Amino acid sequence: MKKKGFLGTLLAVGLIALMGCTSKNEQSVDDKKEWVVATSGTLFPSSYYNDDNKLTGYDIEVVKEIANRMDKKVTFKELNVDGMLASIQNNSVDFAANDFSLSDSRKDKFLISEPIKYSFGSMIVRKSDQSGIKKLEDLKDKKAAGEATTSYMKIAEKYGAELISYDNATNDQYLTDVANGRTDVILNDYYLQKMSVNALPDIPVMILKDVYFNPSESGLLFNKKNQELKEEIDKTIKEMKKDGTMKKISEDFFGEDVSKKVDIPTVESVSVEE
Repeated sequence: MKKKGFLGTLLAVGLIALMGCTSKNEQSVDDKKEWVVATSGTLFPSSYYNDDNKLTGYDIEVVKEIANRMDKKVTFKELNVDGMLASIQNNSVDFAANDFSLSDSRKDKFLISEPIKYSFGSMIVRKSDQSGIKKLEDLKDKKAAGEATTSYMKIAEKYGAELISYDNATNDQYLTDVANGRTDVILNDYYLQKMSVNALPDIPVMILKDVYFNPSESGLLFNKKNQELKEEIDKTIKEMKKDGTMKKISEDFFGEDVSKKVDIPTVESVSVEE
């Protein structure tokens, strides 16, 4: 009888332990009261410093609203793209908010949230001569500006461009270098480029008309092991889309609603190995 009672006690203790583990796992998202979120602080209008020297932007304000609804505090950690990816992988941040899309090469390591932005790629060139570019094939031997290792730079490289790498540079530096001939072209997201060109009208650059590529969906980027947090945040993003909050934030920064799919110009599909 004593042996049976002892076994019963062990089973009971084991069951309690299992229940405790399950409860802790289920509450892991709720238990964490503050998020550390990686961003650049230099990507207008997604993540940048305004005239009052405050960090803001589309991705930043979306994260703040999500955190408010989920009763979390947020600390933003400013890094370049490689630094953001490394910090997600080593879990020194909870996720990243910097107009990220999920390339095929990243799918084994990262998860992306419910899309907060739909777009496609475009090119900024000089106004005076369009930098001698009329199509993607004209990138050969041109100087393409961007942050090393991004998919945009790899597309430029695929078409034979000379890569001029920048480390977390601001938009005015990028555009000025194209205008003065230090570089010839910038490949990046259409809406980011549109806002940058409109915000700096005195710099004589333009978006190359009707030369677009790679439709994209961008969102918040997570470690693949952080599925639970992603799912909870996805629910909140969907609520924000449904009640019109996402549209309002989008219009505040882009002047239009980029949070829903829209008809876009004919685009080319360009694949690169990453």
